Amino acid sequence: MFLPTPNPIAFTLLGLEIRWYGIFIAIGILLGLYIGYKRAPGHGIPQEKVIDLALIGIPAGIIGARLYYVLFNWDYYANDFYKIIDVRSGGLAIHGGLILGLLAVALGCRIWNIQPLSILDLAAPSIALAQSIGRWGNYFNQEAYGSPTDLPWAIEINGNMVHPTFLYESIWCFIIFIFLIIVDRHYYYNGRIFLLYGILYSFERFFVEHLRTDSLMWGDFKVAQIVSALVFILFLVIYIILARKHSRKNRMFY
Repeated sequence: MFLPTPNPIAFTLLGLEIRWYGIFIAIGILLGLYIGYKRAPGHGIPQEKVIDLALIGIPAGIIGARLYYVLFNWDYYANDFYKIIDVRSGGLAIHGGLILGLLAVALGCRIWNIQPLSILDLAAPSIALAQSIGRWGNYFNQEAYGSPTDLPWAIEINGNMVHPTFLYESIWCFIIFIFLIIVDRHYYYNGRIFLLYGILYSFERFFVEHLRTDSLMWGDFKVAQIVSALVFILFLVIYIILARKHSRKNRMFY
């Protein structure tokens, strides 16, 4: 067995069980925020504005991630309000978090007169890093796992050896983080880094989601695969259009 079956409880404080899930989510968010804060001057963004935007974007992202998950599991949550707000046991969907979190950040950009694409480019590597770290919370909660396998890196869930899909995504998101940090050293046009994040993450998520057995469903289809396919196509088309436009502009001034 590649990884042992973990204890989801890290410690108990004043009778309250503190779960590894929340700890890893918090570490991912804080480390991503710190890196974004340090990189902000390179994007022409005041560091204090990064904090301001984070104060509205992070809570909105958490709420969006939970609402998205609950809506696609409504039969389970409909009659128990406590289950809806009990995020310690897991149940945060990254797509929902990105949708509401980015909408909140866009509103903040409008209020403080900040270029939204600059913020998106700044945030993209941090988002990827936060995902990479946060996925380990899924491991401790024994969720986000895949179909049975006899591969040497399989993990045990309910007595079955399965794909550690949380690990696949964690590794891929860390690779995205490193790649985006390197690419971002050379400016081409606003929005490029965020588009690359959307393309690369959606590509991985579509295929890894195929392995998962605990996916959110819309009828017979996996929601994450639908969203990933749409985002991949849309972002790739926009990326190609903007890249060509930037290339033509450079030739004009050459």
